[in-house]
Amino acid sequence: MTTAFSDLDGFRALLAAQPAADVSAVGAATARNGQLTKPPGALGRLEDLAIWYAGWRGTDRPTVETPQIIVFAGNHGVAARGVSAFPAEVTAQMVLNFEHGGAAINQLARTFGARLDVIALSLDTPTADFTAAPAMSETELTEALRAGWDAVNTDADVLVVGEMGIGNTTSAAAVAALLLGGDASGWTGRGTGVDDAGLALKTQVVAEAVALHADATDGLDALRRVGGRELAAMAGAIARARALRIPVMLDGFICTAAALALEKSEPGALDHCVAGHLSAEGAHSDILEALGKEPLLSLGLRLGEASGGALSLGVLRASVACLSGMATFAEAGVSDA
Repeated sequence: MTTAFSDLDGFRALLAAQPAADVSAVGAATARNGQLTKPPGALGRLEDLAIWYAGWRGTDRPTVETPQIIVFAGNHGVAARGVSAFPAEVTAQMVLNFEHGGAAINQLARTFGARLDVIALSLDTPTADFTAAPAMSETELTEALRAGWDAVNTDADVLVVGEMGIGNTTSAAAVAALLLGGDASGWTGRGTGVDDAGLALKTQVVAEAVALHADATDGLDALRRVGGRELAAMAGAIARARALRIPVMLDGFICTAAALALEKSEPGALDHCVAGHLSAEGAHSDILEALGKEPLLSLGLRLGEASGGALSLGVLRASVACLSGMATFAEAGVSDA
């Protein structure tokens, strides 16, 4: 499938027409799971995870062979307000580190047999400071969504998306506050490790953004107004995965905020997504609760760059291996009575 939209209305139309899971595959996987050599429910959430995966892959004996991880990088104009413990130059420096294989996500991708793609999005042109104007024009948002859409490997059988961008926890907090309501302080965390004064400033910035853009019409409009190119690209990639029936393991706070924009534009847009982990960024749990998604892992991570989502690939591989590889009672000659 080639790029199928040229503007936001076209993208919204795609969201409204996305495919569903294969009901027959879900039924067959459920039936197979009930015949495996174990007590019913003994593998807990691994059973549900494998059946969910089977439904999107369209078979009762799926495999995980071609995982893809994509890290999108973008720069934010709001970073000039001093909302991060690191300067904006770190975004480009970390992209080089990814490309040279020196980051945590490089090690995790190798560990779990995933292809890793790193895509820098107009790093020399930060988004606008969203306390003064919308972060992106409709054209810029569409371009970022399309960059994510086009980055998905059509042969992938599971997708993890992550991000790098100084200032993007501020952006994610503003997206969540616009779409879910509540006080800015409830959505704003320390991100890269700002001190108390930095947290107070960051909270003020989020509050200013919410006040300015309170008339956002849906999730995509919120993403345009207070998001970033890397958040939009993650949303575009998640949507493309759905079009291809590729399951998605969501990463942390920023990734989940980007995904929230899809759900708030088209309810059900994240049915092909599982929460890979719970981030140490406090408000992540609130977004997951709003989405009705229970994380697979909770390891105190707050790195971003798809690290938690990548770790969840190990859990997915284990669940699928059990569903597809275990013997049934009949095959093993074991009594199930």
